[in-house]
Amino acid sequence: QMQLVESGGGLVQAGGSLRLSCAASGRTITNWITAWFRQAPGKSREFVGAINRIGENEMNTDSVKGRFTSSRDNAKNTMYLQMNDLKPEGRAVYYCTARYMPYVSRTSMEYELWGQGNHVTVSS
Repeated sequence: QMQLVESGGGLVQAGGSLRLSCAASGRTITNWITAWFRQAPGKSREFVGAINRIGENEMNTDSVKGRFTSSRDNAKNTMYLQMNDLKPEGRAVYYCTARYMPYVSRTSMEYELWGQGNHVTVSS
């Protein structure tokens, strides 16, 4: 069974940057869909971005347009979310997730494995 452990969250000023990491153990993430979601207070979990099975990046351009990038290092069995130009509305708990299916899903219910969540706070 794969386990996902996140790190890298915290407090940042608006306009600043953070990089979240999510280390997988138990199984290799190669050939898995790896994705990031976030959940702001009082809101449902929202798709942020993902890496598909052949390493292509798919981002939620409506909410993180050009500012966030998802990546993955298969050799380190770790996925990353680089967040630039953070805005106060980016305050949320960020989750990494993975699924062994042929395509990316933007629906959180279609993912089974989750990291513990990482708090990101953006001050204005």
